[in-house]
Amino acid sequence: MMNGLGMGGMGLAWIFWLLLIVGVVVLVVVLVTAFTRGAGGTAPTNGQAPPSSTGAGPRRAWEILEDRYARGEISTEEYQERRRILDEGDL
Repeated sequence: MMNGLGMGGMGLAWIFWLLLIVGVVVLVVVLVTAFTRGAGGTAPTNGQAPPSSTGAGPRRAWEILEDRYARGEISTEEYQERRRILDEGDL
């Protein structure tokens, strides 16, 4: 006897399993991304550091500025200008 679903009620079960598998894969990707970023994983590739979540904003700003200058990402003039701005507290 057919109940309108085509396979005795199991016709749509594959959609459930497909959604379940996709959900598990997405969950694994999100968890891996979250844990690797928090554990010193790769930095963002847009050249900007992520905002500090520790509440040490000015100190973190100094560290970022010094790191970027040490890597040669900014010129001496830009480093000095940004340092002056940090000294004034105009974040």
